[in-house]
Amino acid sequence: MARSGFERRMVRIPAGCERAYDESEWEDELVIVVCGAVELEALSGRRWPFRRGAILWLEGLPLRAIHNAGDETAVLMTVSRPMNSRPPCRLN
Repeated sequence: MARSGFERRMVRIPAGCERAYDESEWEDELVIVVCGAVELEALSGRRWPFRRGAILWLEGLPLRAIHNAGDETAVLMTVSRPMNSRPPCRLN
């Protein structure tokens, strides 16, 4: 765990590749595009581009994949609270 009390991880998507969207992978994480660019692909097929510096919330979205259509590796940095400090899940 980082000194700030937050956890961080780096996700790399090579040029021309995609990463299947799994909502649980992005639970309670802010996502920052730190290198390159990505496109979020919705289940409908529509895509939205995000470049370096963009801050995203990927939890709960109707996505199919995250694409890197560029010619350099895209790097996403996630920041989240430690598991033991997250609020409990609410059951409806």
